Amino acid sequence: MQDLILSLAEYPDPFWKRFKVTEDDLDGFHHVNNAVYLKWLDATVWEHTRAVGLSEQACIEMNRGMATVRHEIDYLSSAFLDDEVVVYNWVATNDGKLRASRRFQIARLGDGKTILRAKSDYVCTNLTTGRPTRMPDIFRTAYDVKIPNET
Repeated sequence: MQDLILSLAEYPDPFWKRFKVTEDDLDGFHHVNNAVYLKWLDATVWEHTRAVGLSEQACIEMNRGMATVRHEIDYLSSAFLDDEVVVYNWVATNDGKLRASRRFQIARLGDGKTILRAKSDYVCTNLTTGRPTRMPDIFRTAYDVKIPNET
């Protein structure tokens, strides 16, 4: 299964997370609600963040975190009850100072179709004040760019 999952990724070396569509994910038209896709993107980011050693507690101790400042989402198709999907994410840019961005792809495992692409922009913030602040060294190294030549 992992070979299939990796073969569907649009860029190399993704961090990915699987989800199965439940009744609670559906809207009145019986497909996944738009807000659920965003929830899946966020859950994948948090899992990736923990995997690179930046748990919530570690960020709290540094008083630093990456806050979302913009999402761009292209909904290409829909997911339905019992579909299994994979959310891929890659760090696309990291200026090593203040800003970083991620690219996302969601693919439906049943037919391999990409159903969503997205981009999110982040700013390093002071968790106490909420103000932008220079990112710590660990943010520069842990959030290494996976997509070459991204602008």
